[in-house]
Parts: sequence; C-alpha cells; structure tokens
Amino acid sequence: MLPEGLTDDKVRIVMICESPPPDPAEGFYAPETAASAYRANTLQAFNEAGVPVRTMSEISALGVYITTAVKTPKTGNAVDKALIKQDAAALEEELAQFPNAQVYLLMGDVAIAALNEIARRRTGKRAIPAGSTYKLRSQEFTFEGKRVIPSYLQTGGSYQIEKSKRQVVAEDLRTALRLVGALQEP
Repeated sequence: MLPEGLTDDKVRIVMICESPPPDPAEGFYAPETAASAYRANTLQAFNEAGVPVRTMSEISALGVYITTAVKTPKTGNAVDKALIKQDAAALEEELAQFPNAQVYLLMGDVAIAALNEIARRRTGKRAIPAGSTYKLRSQEFTFEGKRVIPSYLQTGGSYQIEKSKRQVVAEDLRTALRLVGALQEP
C-alpha cells in the first residue's frame, strides 16, 4: 500500500531496504507519532543529503517510495539467503507497480541480493556484480533501463556509529534525486 499522496505514476525512485522492523508500528510508513528508528534514520539520511525533510510524506512528495527486499522481519543478525530468494518474487511484483521509476536505490547487501535474484530470473545474470559496495559505487549499473545504485543500509543500529557509511548514503541519495530532477546540481 502506497503512502498517502504518492501514486504509482509519481514514483521515480524506489529505495529498497533490508527487512521490516519486528513491530509494524515502527515501520517507514507507520503513523508519524509512533517512535521509529527506521523512519528517524531515513529522515536523517535525507537531511544529511541536503534535503530538509521532517516527515515521510515529504520524502514521498519527492517521488520516493521506500520498501523492503524481504517482507518479514529478520530474526537474527542476518537475513537468510533462502528468504531473500523466496521474497524476491514479492519484490518483483511490487516493483512492477511503478512504470515511471527511474532509479532503484539498493540499501545494503540484502537489497542487492534481492534485485540480483530478480535479474537472474529475467536475464540469466546479475544486475550488480559480486564485490564490496565501496568498490562497486564507482561504477554505473542499470537494470531494464533503470539506474541501479548499490549503497549501504540506513536502518540498522550501526548507521549512527559509522559516519563514513552515512556520508556514502547521503551521496547516493543526492545522486538518485539528481537523476530524477528532484534535486538541483550544486
């Protein structure tokens, strides 16, 4: 279900994160009055990218839709590869709703693996090659005519600790927003 004010045809960027929080009330699109580290980190990421937002509605107004690669909360420190493969079909159906999407922003390894699963099913090869995200970032990737940007996860607790990854996320958000004309060049 899309957040209020965002329609399928307005989505230009799909930001794919890892997994939903254990409590749905802490998700990206839970009521703004609910405490949510997912939402707080995401808002912080946009602000650090130079996009002053206070609510998820303001992010939606930029043409950004945020979802997760897997549709059930993770139970340990990592998401099982079998779950990524299983849930890739649901993500594929979700992405098909957005014919005007121009950018897939992949927030972390789980999102990269999920899009690669979709790409392998459709084309027989990965959209993003194997390798460390910091090495891959210097390259441009596309999948079915859409720009694909591998980045780091902004929802975990380590996001607040790792300043260098926060800077990378901010750069990648700026790139995605510039590509769709939602942010002007400096």
